[in-house]
Amino acid sequence: MQDHQHGSHGQHRVVVIGAGYAGAIAAGRLARRVRSEDVAITLVNAEPDFVERVRLHQLAVGQELRPRPFAEMFAGTGVQLRLARVTAVDADRKTVTATDDHATEQLPYDTLVYALGSTWNTHDVPGTAEHAHDIAGRPGALRLRERLATLGAGQPVVVVGGGLTGLEAATEIAEARPDLDVALAARGALGDWLSPKGRRHLRKVCDRLGITVHEHTTVTAVDADHVTTTAGGIPASATIWTTGFAVNPIAQATTLKIDTTGRIEVDGTMRSLSHPDVYAIGDAALVMGPNDKPLRMSCASGVPTAWQAADSIASRLTGTKPTTVPLRYFNQCISLGRKDGLIQYVTADDRSRPAALTGRSAALYKELVCKGAAWGVANPTLGLPTRRRGVAQNPTPAPHPTTANAG
Repeated sequence: MQDHQHGSHGQHRVVVIGAGYAGAIAAGRLARRVRSEDVAITLVNAEPDFVERVRLHQLAVGQELRPRPFAEMFAGTGVQLRLARVTAVDADRKTVTATDDHATEQLPYDTLVYALGSTWNTHDVPGTAEHAHDIAGRPGALRLRERLATLGAGQPVVVVGGGLTGLEAATEIAEARPDLDVALAARGALGDWLSPKGRRHLRKVCDRLGITVHEHTTVTAVDADHVTTTAGGIPASATIWTTGFAVNPIAQATTLKIDTTGRIEVDGTMRSLSHPDVYAIGDAALVMGPNDKPLRMSCASGVPTAWQAADSIASRLTGTKPTTVPLRYFNQCISLGRKDGLIQYVTADDRSRPAALTGRSAALYKELVCKGAAWGVANPTLGLPTRRRGVAQNPTPAPHPTTANAG
């Protein structure tokens, strides 16, 4: 396979699919690393605005989020936005099928950055797809917003899932709508992965907000007015399902090497182990971190993988040696409404340390993290000066795929 090809105008064609945190950062960062006359970068996304996924629980309770149009974000960078849904990828013929309201077209690429991300995971629990709400994307958050607006005082709301998303959703709803009867159903103990200090604070916040916590509870079915659990039924005028993420299924229909969850297996440069002209980042990629543990699906994982992929592609195209940076964690940031929060400090491989920041200070910290993440999308080189390099005549050849390693 030839590692370097050109489109009809002599440009190397880079197609980035998906414009969440990872995809948008990768496109913008690469554009600042290479000359636009040498490299054509097309970003394919279904929506014209950047969605702050880490704030969708705020959108669901009626708060307005600042518009962040891609047209402004990528003005002057050379990144071309193609508003369409990606419906297929042919990794052997090197094309992306993109569909909008008017037509379907095949977009050829020389390098593909796969960043289609993830959506909610129903785990095939009966009734979930029909009756539950998700906040994994803007459409779901807006549907939940409409539903919550119809609920009167005292009506029950159940959040299923005791992870980061579930905790943020339950506390946000309970704070914004103290008239509702909010419950949280967790498969284990409340915050069982947190430090003792973190668990104590979380329980204190749930008590203060009047959240009923059902611990060691597995939901087995969802109906329009209740959920069924291993311990019985819980009334629910609205059910929010937050039991983890599932990757976009498009990769499973390709010849790309994937794991059992459908994530694309990559090396330390974010390059596909099976197709050297494909890079996968964010939730779509199986990236190994410290102690050979896969990075969890999160903004904290997606952003550094985007940096790594963009820099790796730029190095390959410009004939310089790519470098890899070990990916690790520092903390988990949890908002508990607008006035409280929990910052759990963690080891490099994401295990809780004894230390945690709580309360108002943690809420301010989390807000800065959210603002910083959005700023980083518009400023993917973090404000540092960059040099746009020309494409080399003989770019760095593709290494023989070995094993995934990002740590």
